[in-house]
Amino acid sequence: MQLLNKTLANIQAPCAASQKAAKERLDNLTKPPGSLGLLEEIAYRMAGMQGNSLPQLPQEKLVAVFAGDHGVVAEGVSAFPQEVTPQMVLNFLRGGAAINVLARQAGARVVVADIGVAGAPMEHPELINCRIKAGTANFTEGPAMSREEAVRAIETGIGLVRQQVKERPALVGLGEMGIGNTTASSAVLAAFSGLQADRITGRGTGIDEHRLQHKISVIQRALEVNRPDPGDGLDVLAKVGGLEIAGLAGVILGCAAEKIPVVIDGFISGAAALVACALSPLSREYLFASHVSAEPGHNHVLEILNLKPLLHMDMRLGEGTGAVLAFPIIESAIHILHEMATFAEAGVSQGK
Repeated sequence: MQLLNKTLANIQAPCAASQKAAKERLDNLTKPPGSLGLLEEIAYRMAGMQGNSLPQLPQEKLVAVFAGDHGVVAEGVSAFPQEVTPQMVLNFLRGGAAINVLARQAGARVVVADIGVAGAPMEHPELINCRIKAGTANFTEGPAMSREEAVRAIETGIGLVRQQVKERPALVGLGEMGIGNTTASSAVLAAFSGLQADRITGRGTGIDEHRLQHKISVIQRALEVNRPDPGDGLDVLAKVGGLEIAGLAGVILGCAAEKIPVVIDGFISGAAALVACALSPLSREYLFASHVSAEPGHNHVLEILNLKPLLHMDMRLGEGTGAVLAFPIIESAIHILHEMATFAEAGVSQGK
């Protein structure tokens, strides 16, 4: 708990002066004010995060992929068996997954961490073995994990930021793998928002209508059994969350404490963002939403966080795929601030 408390204490608001100066420059570039839309918002927010009115391009781009399994899979909520999680982790490590392909295009490094995969620990030289335990418990029968385990998992994410982000400035994307994680994410969202499970629960890996209704009833049962306290982020996380969700929440908090922007991916990393922002509302100021997932709960997550998605791609894969697609957009916003001429520099008459 010491590392978590220290990290929370170190999270500060972005630099308002740098943000204001960047806005003023944007308004004087050779274009109507605001005409570049979200690119302008990205640019001045990056200025505030870095404390520099002309923010620098990231020297390091990293996608943190946490893998963890969920005991609720025993209730039959997924179309895929739990054995897929370690198989996909090995695929990530071999470079054959979608996130690997897209990260290579963006010039980003993929870091894969086993924080709670079911079964025996995997062996691979590039795998970060930081497992808290071999998957969560079935949360229809009680808490998914203990409060202590939730804290340890968050602190694991904080530690990963410290260990893996070597260069500054940096840009970090969030990814995950874990069969059953949309069930946990829906439960987390329902706990924080009070929304009914049938409004926010989707098909995840592609389940049919009958199994979707069963999944909704499982989430409702979990909420009734555990009664998570929406005013206590750790309580929600421990009772109905997941280990990979906790690890990603830790990455968000660790990055916010270091003034590093974080790009959330889809529904699962969105659930992690809800946890992080419950623990530190200021951490929201270091978040970008890459896209809006096809999972119905994701729109509600972004509304709660007041974040605008940069892309609408009808994606629902996870892994960090949406996050890494947003990296070039964020870099483009920085290029605009540095390379676009002002009206005065270009000798162009400015409108009134």
